[in-house]
Amino acid sequence: MHFNYHFLKFLIPELERKFVGMEIMECFSQNKDELVIGCSLQNNEAYIRANLLPSVSCLAFPDGFKRSKKNTISLFPELIGKKITGIDPIKFERAFVISLSDGSNLLFKLHGTRSNILYFHVGSKLPLLLFRNELRDDKEIEIESLAKELTLDYDTFKFLEGNASKFLPTLGKIPREWLKSNGYLEGSIDKKWELMTTLLDMLESPLYHIVHQGNEYLLSLLPAPDSLFQTEDPIKACNELFRYRVVIQSFEKEKNHWLKQLEDQNKRTVAYIQKTTQKLEGLENEISPSQTADIIMANLHLIEKGQEDIELFNFYSGKHELFKLKREQSPQKYAENLYRKSKNRKKETEQLFLNLIEKEKLLGQTNEWIAEIKEFSDFRSLRDFIKRNHLTPKSKEQEEQVPYKRFEIEGFEILVGKSAKANDELLRNFAWKEDLWLHAKDVSGSHVLIKYRSGINFPKSVIERAAELAAYYSKNKNDSLAPVIYTPSKYVRKIKGSAPGAVMVDKESVLMVPPKGPQEDHS
Repeated sequence: MHFNYHFLKFLIPELERKFVGMEIMECFSQNKDELVIGCSLQNNEAYIRANLLPSVSCLAFPDGFKRSKKNTISLFPELIGKKITGIDPIKFERAFVISLSDGSNLLFKLHGTRSNILYFHVGSKLPLLLFRNELRDDKEIEIESLAKELTLDYDTFKFLEGNASKFLPTLGKIPREWLKSNGYLEGSIDKKWELMTTLLDMLESPLYHIVHQGNEYLLSLLPAPDSLFQTEDPIKACNELFRYRVVIQSFEKEKNHWLKQLEDQNKRTVAYIQKTTQKLEGLENEISPSQTADIIMANLHLIEKGQEDIELFNFYSGKHELFKLKREQSPQKYAENLYRKSKNRKKETEQLFLNLIEKEKLLGQTNEWIAEIKEFSDFRSLRDFIKRNHLTPKSKEQEEQVPYKRFEIEGFEILVGKSAKANDELLRNFAWKEDLWLHAKDVSGSHVLIKYRSGINFPKSVIERAAELAAYYSKNKNDSLAPVIYTPSKYVRKIKGSAPGAVMVDKESVLMVPPKGPQEDHS
């Protein structure tokens, strides 16, 4: 409501007392969408600080301001040396005009997310300069056309059938909510008029409150028992609101951003732990394939060629049970495959246990970070913490300096080549012999590396996910299933004179996976 006519009509007289007669000494910007105008009279200084960033638009009028030595740019040179001769509100509009000694004007158009500052040269109807040039429609604004003539009497109100927006379009969010909460919508025309006149009386009271609604700090002229700050000085109200909106609100937004990121990570980690725990329980409760193999090998003399099932005595359970066989395989070969499967299952179980330990450590670490961030109350503490714990992702420029896209899967770093030339650089400069290398089989595509972690085998789930990325970043992207080859990087070599991205692979394994990109979540 600080950009509202009902507040501006109290603010403008105070600004006149503070600024009229002062000379503009500097005009500059050192933050996006923020303009600072420095004024001086004899030994007194005063500043107009306009933050017109759509999310936190507000004004402040400090007595001092220290200009940064870098990342600052001077603007509106036409203002320098001019004296302020007057400051006038525009009737029933969210705007005011600063008149200068040479007859030029500076219009503060305070339209929320489309707020702007416009400079009008002497005698010109249209603005010569805009602070926010992207608001192209502002180039057609004429100061004289902004004022509104409103008749605030009962006859007009009744003619408009009590439509508050048409009767008084300058009300703003908080007054409209007050009307609604007091039964305005369902009231009779006389009841609505009674509420409207009560509201207008409150808006004439020069007492200003800062309140917190949702994620915003707002200024209100209405009584607010839960106000964070209260004053009868409109300039003090502006300055304090600026602190809440630009400093505190921006800090809270950044703090909540990091909390949400970590809480989302926690949800994914908890989901992974639950899913993996269930999988482990299932594996532990299943009969080991090696037991079935033992029973088959002990009863080879009873099994006929091509037999698909047979009832045998299970010496592990002490019962006769039905066992399935494969017609196309000999019992010995089938048992051999079961022994291999059992061995792989043991490895998988061991890796799942290791993964669980890593995820539980990550969950504990994340919970500690969340608790620590919740205690921060200033930017410096928060940003030092983010930097210290390496939570900030690489900038776009940094990402472009490397030949790969980077992902993380279950704690393993995955690198995906950006192009054929980048594939060569990835293999030459970023691959270690124990890294796992993947590529879509028999088609062009990105080289993919799973970076080796000392003492930890590559989990099957990580290999599958990396293979899905390899398939996605290849010409097989649109297939339902695609073959992907994988092997330790030491078996991949570049042949001198071969095309960019082309390599020789000495030994490989093949995996069939659906192509899936990074946007598809795998908890």
